[in-house]
Amino acid sequence: MDLYNARRASQLHNGTNDSFCPIRLLHQTDVQHRMTELQERIEDLVAQGDAVSRGDAGDAVADLVQALNAGEVRSASPNEDGSWTTHAWVKKGILLGFQIGRIVDYSSERFPFYDKNTFPVKPLRKADNVRLVPGGSSIRTGSYVAPGVVCMPPMYVNVGAYVDEDTMIDSHALVGSCAQIGKRVHLSASAQVGGVLEPVNAAPVIIEDDVFVGGNAGIYEGCIVREGAVIAAGVNLTSSTRLYDLVNETVHTASDDEPLEIPENAVVVPGARSVDSDFGDEHGLSLYAPMVVKYRDASTDAATVLEEALR
Repeated sequence: MDLYNARRASQLHNGTNDSFCPIRLLHQTDVQHRMTELQERIEDLVAQGDAVSRGDAGDAVADLVQALNAGEVRSASPNEDGSWTTHAWVKKGILLGFQIGRIVDYSSERFPFYDKNTFPVKPLRKADNVRLVPGGSSIRTGSYVAPGVVCMPPMYVNVGAYVDEDTMIDSHALVGSCAQIGKRVHLSASAQVGGVLEPVNAAPVIIEDDVFVGGNAGIYEGCIVREGAVIAAGVNLTSSTRLYDLVNETVHTASDDEPLEIPENAVVVPGARSVDSDFGDEHGLSLYAPMVVKYRDASTDAATVLEEALR
């Protein structure tokens, strides 16, 4: 029958069917080859539009979910030269999952939940070594959460996200769709890392290793935060933000082809610039303008350097 196989997807999500070959090439150890085959399947299915076979699409989405959960594939991956490559086919596969998914009841005794059957809550085991503290947090399946990650309630990690080792996701923090979070990152309370599913060729929000993101800070589409940067509480960054570098006396901006790049080890704090007009002068108006006030040494604690910068 041409139906999405919910039982099979459930087995894949929960890892309960050891005898089944999820990508039909499980005997091969070459992950890259398997992902290439999966990419071809997904792109072929997406090209079929509304005429796509729900059964074939469901199988491919379930295989993609398993690969994302295992960290075998990512929506974007780093290159040796420091650049990042966006894998549009992964986003296409996620969107295909939403297209064919049906709303099902995930409610517990006291809490009603209704969501797509293609993307339920991610199953975690004690052996995964992820500390998920009780209190309303949720991690969607199709995301990778590495060993040593700490999740304080309530927080949310969406599909396609990649959260690397020893990262802290504090209370009320969001890791949006396809966001890429490095090792030893600290996302403080209420920090928001935006999701980017469409357009499929757009780079997701990327936060590299050892970055500190302060409380209520927001980092959204079209931004990459380089290794070791410190983002102070209340800073908001988007592709349209102009970042004023007081140290190097330059302005960092995004372009049509390049994201807004927060430099390595930069310390960014909220600032303001005056409105250059008679009306602005008359009323003392200013506009929000984040600023790089210093660059920290790799050995300097993020909290210490922020305290010094804001004095």
